Amino acid sequence: MQALRASVLHCLADPGEKSNPAAFEYFEDGLLVVDAGHVAEVGPTDVLLGRLPADSQVLDHTGKLIVPGFIDCHVHFPQLDIIGSYGAQLLDWLNQYAYPAEMKFADPGYARDVAHAFVDELLRNGTTTALVFGTVHAHSADAIFEAAGARGMRLVAGKVLMDSNCPDELRDDSETGYAESKALIDRWHGNGRLGYAITPRFALTSSAEQLAMAGRLAAEHPDVWIHTHLAENHDEIEEIARQFPDSRSYLDVYDQFDLLRERAVFAHCLHMDDEDRATMSKKGGAAAFCPTSNLFLGSGLFDLPAMRAAGIRCGLGTDVGGGTSLSLLATASEAYKVLHLQEHALPAMRALYLATLGAAEALYLDDKIGNFVPGKEADFTMLDFEGSPLTARRMRAAASIDEKLFALMTLADDRNVASTWILGDEAYG
Repeated sequence: MQALRASVLHCLADPGEKSNPAAFEYFEDGLLVVDAGHVAEVGPTDVLLGRLPADSQVLDHTGKLIVPGFIDCHVHFPQLDIIGSYGAQLLDWLNQYAYPAEMKFADPGYARDVAHAFVDELLRNGTTTALVFGTVHAHSADAIFEAAGARGMRLVAGKVLMDSNCPDELRDDSETGYAESKALIDRWHGNGRLGYAITPRFALTSSAEQLAMAGRLAAEHPDVWIHTHLAENHDEIEEIARQFPDSRSYLDVYDQFDLLRERAVFAHCLHMDDEDRATMSKKGGAAAFCPTSNLFLGSGLFDLPAMRAAGIRCGLGTDVGGGTSLSLLATASEAYKVLHLQEHALPAMRALYLATLGAAEALYLDDKIGNFVPGKEADFTMLDFEGSPLTARRMRAAASIDEKLFALMTLADDRNVASTWILGDEAYG
């Protein structure tokens, strides 16, 4: 058993646009008690310190802020090396940058190298869990699972399914996609803290036969995830309407192939109507809000209030490499701007929720991670208010934890991540 002394902040529910104080707990002088990799207790130091067992180790990090480990609901590890590639909208960007980058993953050694670098970057940015796209190559999924497993991370990933409207070098077929995905599920799903996601890239790059195969695979494995893209770009939506003329909407394509259910996570969800949102909510689908990507590619603005009003689970996603940062603090800053443009608010506490407990709910992992409720896995991030000269100066003028957190969200970079902890052990710092 060990205890970490610092300021401690975590969410118990969605604080909403008005930052409901009952939805989070903050202990300015707090103690996070960890036993065998799980949260044993959290609370004020003056209450908990005296009742620790005599042989407990107390690590004093006074002045730092402990929050739950950040959770990235949508990211492409093969696109790490094309982050910040000069502009284009989605379909052009895929052809110009993403597909050529992913062709390099035909080399298993290259895939392993990128996977290890990617996972290290997640930890450097305070991210302890992610839902990750691979490439069409089965060994890309092996590579990211191996890298995350070596660090004890909780991570969900899958090989891409893609048999239409794509380069020949990145094309599989229904039978190959099924066989390789099934073998990967058998090898990795439930292996330690790893989980598998059936991963059709998006409806535009899968035939009806492949989507039917993915739905069959999902029915055979009800506890795996489904991970894909939805309603990101107007041109994409028009193409899908032509490809699937019998579907009411883009979401309806997935629904017709039994790919809309609990543990199905859809990135973007920008151009949806009320009927789509009601259907997604009813069937338990979740949305990954990817503001840096949506702004960078000019795709549109995510309507968080409408999604939450419909009862849809939502979490933040960085969407690197269309997204411009692996930092969920930077991603939250852009989310604030996206909502501000729509005359809505994103208080710091709700942003923290979207990067932690809300993201855990979107992944149906909130029984395991997302906050410091006793019994949950002890994944957490220690933030340094004074990690840069500017944040140190800004904090001296901040009067509350809300103000400090918002300023950190707006100004922070990886210098403000003092350390990242996996199951109570320091993994970065």
